Amino acid sequence: MASAAERLGGERQGDTQSLRQVALASFVGTAIEWYDFFLYGTAAALIFDDLFFPSVSPTVGTLAAFATFGVGFAARPVGGIIFGHYGDRVGRKSMLVISLLIMGLATAAIGILPSYASIGIAAPIILVILRLAQGIGVGGEWGGAVLMSVEHAPKGKRGLYGSFPQMGVPAGLLGATVIFAATQALTTESQFTSYGWRIPFLFSLVLVVVGLIIRTRLMESPAFQEVKDTGTEAPKPIVDVVKTHPREVLVAMGMRISENGIFYIYTVFVLAYAEDTLNLGKSTMLTGVAIAAAIGLLTVPLWGSLSDRFGRRKLYMTGAVFSTLFVFPFFMLVDTKETILVWLAIVLGVNVGHDLMYGPQAAYYSELFGTRVRYSGASLGYQLASVLSGGFAPLIAAALLAANNGSPTLVAAYMVVMGVITVVATYFARETYRDDIDGEREQERRFFREGEGEAVRPSRQAETVGR
Repeated sequence: MASAAERLGGERQGDTQSLRQVALASFVGTAIEWYDFFLYGTAAALIFDDLFFPSVSPTVGTLAAFATFGVGFAARPVGGIIFGHYGDRVGRKSMLVISLLIMGLATAAIGILPSYASIGIAAPIILVILRLAQGIGVGGEWGGAVLMSVEHAPKGKRGLYGSFPQMGVPAGLLGATVIFAATQALTTESQFTSYGWRIPFLFSLVLVVVGLIIRTRLMESPAFQEVKDTGTEAPKPIVDVVKTHPREVLVAMGMRISENGIFYIYTVFVLAYAEDTLNLGKSTMLTGVAIAAAIGLLTVPLWGSLSDRFGRRKLYMTGAVFSTLFVFPFFMLVDTKETILVWLAIVLGVNVGHDLMYGPQAAYYSELFGTRVRYSGASLGYQLASVLSGGFAPLIAAALLAANNGSPTLVAAYMVVMGVITVVATYFARETYRDDIDGEREQERRFFREGEGEAVRPSRQAETVGR
């Protein structure tokens, strides 16, 4: 018979293996989802205007392509609401599998979509529908992925483990940028326009299979499993989170505005700005974005881990302030047209300003809400702000650039406004890194047990036994 020490050692080893598996699954699955999402942004900036909007002027074509990019963000709150509801009612794991399927199939379908020259107006219409599907998929993905990591993580390391799904963003961006650039380099311009651009989209099918194999082996998060076992799930998670955590939802939205908006200006809008306004080659900007994405694989977990030591709020505020102050220097560096300075601008904007906020964000948002409404709350705050900032930021920036005769001054002012909103929201956010996320929030206790009738699910006897 095994000794107590041996059994304990076995349990710890199993826990370590489980944590590693969750971290890997969160990272790989999220990287695949963001690969699909960012691939569209790269194509929208560089080629979709010619393929799907050829009958209009280049400026209008660029605006139309960016508008379809923004449509995906408009759908993200829908995905957040749907997946948040069932994620808080049914579980985190199953939602992650479904969201990955939706995203992968929609991306592959874009890869076989005929262009405007083949089927006319039907081409951009179908493109918008598929982009909506992408938005719904990624809207449901984020909440489930970060909660699986954070709810599995040991106390004191939630920032680090929460950063693993966040690393999926630079990984997905790197993968999309590198594969798109490689395909472009290995084909002639006519070949790329004809069929080459489709290859990165169709490659998504391979990635989805890999992601599904990994995700189907996951166990449900322990925090939600306890809620499920005791029958204390929130009856109406989206409604309940708005009633119990209205301040947290609004604060999360405000904190997201600059983080999300500037990121898409630095990684999507700047591609078109450099090519159309500065006459820089596509490879210069794609390489800069790829460098920032690669560095992000280090900086995102670094800032996430440091937030476990110094607190979420301090790091987040530092990133928000830096991002606000760096806007005008960013365009000054890019406008030099010097390759090294352009790359430096992108790296500082993304890996310092943005990543200081994005690294701790998963743990921070998870800690703002109680377990029973956490998927809905985190998703709602995160995805609603995506519509107000990130989704249409490239479109708004392109319109401001055109209105100001190619000068980025108005674009920079727009970014400063987003930065100020996030600084103010972060100021009003409470510090959470020492909170017990398994504990019941006071506002939830009052709502679920005292005043809302049908929301009181467990019997008094079950409560007594649970105590």
